[in-house]
Amino acid sequence: MLDIVFSHSYYYKFDAKQWKNQTPYPPLGTLYAASYLRENGYTVGVFDANLLDDPKTIQPYLEKQQPKIFVLYDDGFNYLTKMCLTTMREAAFEMITIAKSLDCKVIVCSSDSTDHYEKYLAASADFVIQGEGEISLKELVDALSTNEDTSQIKGLVFENDGEIVKNPKHPVLRNLDELPMPAWDLIDIEPYRKIWEAGGNEFTLNMATTRGCPFKCNWCAKPIYGNRYNSHSPEYITKHIKYLKENYGVTRFWMCDDIFGLKPNWVQNFNKELKKEDLKISYYIQSRVDLLLKEDTIEALAESGLEEVWVGAESGSQAILDAMDKETKVEQIYEATRLLKEKNVRVAFFIQFGYLEETKEDIQKTIDMIKELVPDNIGVSVSYPLPGTKFYEKVKDDLQLKANWTDSDDLAMMFKGTYNTQFYRKLQRYVHKEFRKSQAFQNFKKFFKNPFSISKAELRSMILLGYYVPSAFIDKLQLKNMENTNA
Repeated sequence: MLDIVFSHSYYYKFDAKQWKNQTPYPPLGTLYAASYLRENGYTVGVFDANLLDDPKTIQPYLEKQQPKIFVLYDDGFNYLTKMCLTTMREAAFEMITIAKSLDCKVIVCSSDSTDHYEKYLAASADFVIQGEGEISLKELVDALSTNEDTSQIKGLVFENDGEIVKNPKHPVLRNLDELPMPAWDLIDIEPYRKIWEAGGNEFTLNMATTRGCPFKCNWCAKPIYGNRYNSHSPEYITKHIKYLKENYGVTRFWMCDDIFGLKPNWVQNFNKELKKEDLKISYYIQSRVDLLLKEDTIEALAESGLEEVWVGAESGSQAILDAMDKETKVEQIYEATRLLKEKNVRVAFFIQFGYLEETKEDIQKTIDMIKELVPDNIGVSVSYPLPGTKFYEKVKDDLQLKANWTDSDDLAMMFKGTYNTQFYRKLQRYVHKEFRKSQAFQNFKKFFKNPFSISKAELRSMILLGYYVPSAFIDKLQLKNMENTNA
């Protein structure tokens, strides 16, 4: 028997695009919460749903463990959970129903439940924890264990005599080093490794060095960690890396922070700590182009093992960046890309189409930027209204029929934009083909300079040029015909 069973409601198999990638990550936020409660004297278990295909599979586990408390604690470090995909919400409701049927107290902490707590309470959850959850969760479990009053605990949302009570959020943790390392031992790492390796990829684990983001892009929601920015010390992270290397043989990491290395000199000190422990790793991150251009940041990142950086380029149009309150310049995208490539660091762009008042010219500027800079990868999406953002408030009256995507490849326009859903779905495919064309042309230039320097992937892109050229041309003609139909 366990005091508490933790789980989460993200199922990779319910999101075809993500499952096809064959690069699943364990539920890091869930493992932090489980570790914290375990350190405070509770017996805990984790039912990891990531690689499963049916929420009903949790029932035998709960029947065996007979926990008093079931905690559905989603991984707040996984950006996919912020999107509140309907497939995952439905899975969460099914898990709640099963846990309640087994007389568990049900506690939920997630981006979706923070934004839509009334739906989770209606699905029979006893409590929803808003925002960062570890401290509120401990206080709640302590009170439930001793039959004390829970009504004043910060961060809680619950029903009382048919009325929803919403307490103030708990202040976020300032000193993240107080947290024990995630409870990696409570899940089976090997199935993750097998999936990565079956896809021809080096096994990689996820790690978070920070919580929160201080920037105010008006389309980006921060339901868990907010606009505050708090950081683990380089020493803590180095110790964590050393543990994962020694216990699981992992030397490649996805630093899943919203913004990696924002704190002054953090990256430089991290580099020193890795050298002190003689740890040679590779890793990839998310960052902002303006931060990458500060002092010797790129140099320190490259020296410490940075392999790839995903930047929120979003658009090649300064008008769109300004409308988003992005606080970056198109020129900075160009400069950061150039400097990263000079250090042999791969650079990838997050691109966002469909923002309010986007014009045909804005779209073309973005396509031109991609073709000129030829990043190593791109992720193309359309603007997605998330509760709690200024952007959401601007378009919420349009969200009558659909307010959430089914999965991460949905790409539906949920508000009235310049063009309709069909146009943007076609645009996404067209932009990827133009990107692949640019890569192939670049590889041909490399081939003519030195034929022996071409990798198998680069050779394949050159061969596929014969497909991308006519296919992109056809897509361009179809987009032209679709421009005037915005039904």
